[in-house]
Amino acid sequence: MNLNPFLEKPKKLESTIMSMKMLAPKPYDKNEVDPYTRVRCILMNGTEYEAVWSKHHLNRHCADNDIRRSFAFIRRLEQQQQKLIAALKPADENILETTIGYEQLAVDLTAILAQRQTDKNVKNALDFALLEDFDHLYRYANLLETDMGEHAEKYVGSYTEIMPGRPTVAHPRHPYDTVKHHIVNKTADPITKCDVSIITAAEQQTMNYYMNLGAFYKHKVGREIYSEIAMVEEDHVTQYGSLIDPTATPLECQLMHEYIECYLYYSMQHNEVDENIKKIWAMLYEQELAHLHEVLRLLRKYEKKDWKDVIPNGEFPELLKFTSQKDYIREILAKTMSNTGNRESYINIKKLPENADFFIYQNKFIKNAERMPSHIVIADHIKKFGKDYRVQDKEHPIKGLRSRESDNLEIGRIP
Repeated sequence: MNLNPFLEKPKKLESTIMSMKMLAPKPYDKNEVDPYTRVRCILMNGTEYEAVWSKHHLNRHCADNDIRRSFAFIRRLEQQQQKLIAALKPADENILETTIGYEQLAVDLTAILAQRQTDKNVKNALDFALLEDFDHLYRYANLLETDMGEHAEKYVGSYTEIMPGRPTVAHPRHPYDTVKHHIVNKTADPITKCDVSIITAAEQQTMNYYMNLGAFYKHKVGREIYSEIAMVEEDHVTQYGSLIDPTATPLECQLMHEYIECYLYYSMQHNEVDENIKKIWAMLYEQELAHLHEVLRLLRKYEKKDWKDVIPNGEFPELLKFTSQKDYIREILAKTMSNTGNRESYINIKKLPENADFFIYQNKFIKNAERMPSHIVIADHIKKFGKDYRVQDKEHPIKGLRSRESDNLEIGRIP
């Protein structure tokens, strides 16, 4: 029987205020840290970012100052949590090294969530974006070796393969094709409700990171590939965000946010291998319990609802545990490599009509595929080293992506 956070006794909100000193924890060692510890830090940083901004959004659409004061308090506490987690990244870990962690998170988290999904629409969305984030990891890994002489394998460990996914030049598609059917909270499986919010927050964090920090890269091509992939992340955030039930009330949404934060910290705590960071996850879980129960108080007072009206089974679903997803990723590569978005569904590129929105947008956005930054970083690596950078356990499942001396610009893009 899993834990139900609504039945736990929370601390008082005031007792969870942290001092400035607490916001400067000992960072992990980038050369010694387990890759999934880095991934957990990125995930929880993004989760807190989403929590903060969702409460800012509520603040701007709520006229009751008592409610706004309560959320201002919780928001301030979650800002503290976010600063603490962000400080776990060491100062000597540069933008590109951190990026490898972002893409490993996107790849393995997406694969994990897809495999536990009972909602076919949500699973299809996860499987689709999985192959794009997988390709992003490959592109950034090649840039890392070209620019810094470092191997991304050092940062992903033996958990994640690095090889081409659906080529990044095939990712730009019409915004109309990024909007999907949303779930209905009243009938959705609890794990589905959690997963659509978890993946949206994670992808939004990645989008924000690339939107802002990519401009600080040291040369033109590096800056441009961050811009190119940031545009893809916009697609992903739109796709995943459209899965969330838009009919939930603001307080119902906030209760769900706090519940998911509790669930994630509890999961991180039970899977962390770094004892110092494990204690941090445990502390933040206790803090989130206080946030959850404060939002529950507001829900009861202002909407006359209880937690069972939002989350009928309050017990945590299966805890989120990061494990290697190589076999599943290879399976999805083999089955869906040539797919693209088509309104609420996905379709093999060969079945799209010539006047489809996908081709209209591609022709507007990509004037010359060989001049796209995502291709240039591979071409530059091949020019310098004679072949691309990969970490493969065995041959690539797609014949058209097996060559290490050329970059495919047609799969998923040209019928």
